[in-house]
Amino acid sequence: MDREPHEPSAGVISVPNQPPSEPSGPGPQVPSAGGDSGTMSQDTEVDMKEVELNELEPEKQPMNAASGAAMAVVVAGGTEKNGLVKIKVADDEADAAAEAKFTGLSKEELLKVAGSPAWVRTRWALLLLFWLGWLGMLAGAVVIIVQAPRCRELPEQRWWHKGALYRIGDLRAFLGQEAGNLAGIRVILDLTPNYKGQNPWFQSIQIDTVAIKMKEALRFWLQTGVDGFQVRDVQNLTNPSSFLAEWQNITKSVSDDRLLIAGTDSSDLQQILRLLEPTKDLLLTSSYLSHSSLTGNHTNFLVTQYLDAFGSNWCSWSVSQAGLLTSFVSPQLLRLYQLLLFTLPGTPVFSYGDEIGLEGAGLPGQPVKAPVMLWDESSFPNTSASINISMTVKGQSEDPKSLLSLFRWLSDQRGKERSLLHGDFYDLSSGPDLFSYIRQWDQNERFLVVLNFGDVGQLARLRASSLPTGTSLPARVDLLLSTQPGREEGTSLELEHLNLQPHEGLLLRFPYVA
Repeated sequence: MDREPHEPSAGVISVPNQPPSEPSGPGPQVPSAGGDSGTMSQDTEVDMKEVELNELEPEKQPMNAASGAAMAVVVAGGTEKNGLVKIKVADDEADAAAEAKFTGLSKEELLKVAGSPAWVRTRWALLLLFWLGWLGMLAGAVVIIVQAPRCRELPEQRWWHKGALYRIGDLRAFLGQEAGNLAGIRVILDLTPNYKGQNPWFQSIQIDTVAIKMKEALRFWLQTGVDGFQVRDVQNLTNPSSFLAEWQNITKSVSDDRLLIAGTDSSDLQQILRLLEPTKDLLLTSSYLSHSSLTGNHTNFLVTQYLDAFGSNWCSWSVSQAGLLTSFVSPQLLRLYQLLLFTLPGTPVFSYGDEIGLEGAGLPGQPVKAPVMLWDESSFPNTSASINISMTVKGQSEDPKSLLSLFRWLSDQRGKERSLLHGDFYDLSSGPDLFSYIRQWDQNERFLVVLNFGDVGQLARLRASSLPTGTSLPARVDLLLSTQPGREEGTSLELEHLNLQPHEGLLLRFPYVA
């Protein structure tokens, strides 16, 4: 019995990469449609097995071709059916696409574009804008420079213009176990000839001999390198101005950095001016401010009169030519006077011990004219009196509120603030016991000093009638210093409601406003 003809199923045939083997015969045998079993060649059997495998698990068979791409062959007795095909782009084509780059315009093309009318106009417009902007900035800079306030030229200053002078009348009284170090301090010698006698300049009949000896002494000590000289009680000289002028010339002939100081007990302004008339750069210490019953108005009058008489000449401030501050000023006004002397225009001059309030007769056994400097407890004379450490340099150095701390702070401020160092002076109208003034220099910070010499507190009614045009008092100021406790440094104070305690001095600050 004949079998039913077997109809092959459609399947995907994977064509291997290897080339087919050469046929040994005329070709594969194809079974006839009506044969009982048909005869198949060995190659045909292998191919049919592959068809069956691909029919069962087509997703597991690789797609290979001789060219490296996948091919699909559909066999279904003449019927075609679509299959899935994966195509891999050739490597050489991908590399060629990656290597394709934009090379830009060539030189000839750029020159052709740059020479076009549109680009020429654009370049000229940009060049014109650049130069217009540059000229505009230059013109603006010139306007700013012309209209900006010019800095005021600083005056020529010597070493005695920059700090306070410190007089040591008696080295034996000044020195002690814990004495301060004088190394590096400039030295001025006192050449008053008869400083221990009744008449410092001997008798008038001996004046010629004295004058010769003075010139010899000046030249000798100048050669040793001293920085200057002091002569006291010059009012007792016959024709003192001529002697001072001659001694000044000898001092300055060595160097302009040498200083001559004259001292007088006079408090008469006209006599003081006559002493200074023929000399230049001569400092003079006097008793001009030695009145113990000074009020604010009286102090204002004396200071402004003195400064007007000196004009642009440099001056100095002290309460006497040699004595201690405590000999002329009451204890409650010591802080006030320190603030006054350090903030007036000119060189402040102090005696040793003024920084701690040393008194000539403060302790039993102390000499009035040359008291022992109180460095620490060991400096006290042998006495059964109680010892207060706050009276010594050691004790006051440890107290930020002490008189010594105030002295050091004021000295430091005066040395570094231009307005206090060489600024202009303008006094202000205020109450009867008040003395107020402003120190200012060019575009630096301004300083306002308000001093209450009275025994009662009072409101400062400040009026700036003497200030130059364009300068006015601000509404508020910053507190730098108060000589009395209770005020915090840096506090902003309203000038319209500025109240001062008895014997209080204030150092206030406000900025320059163009």
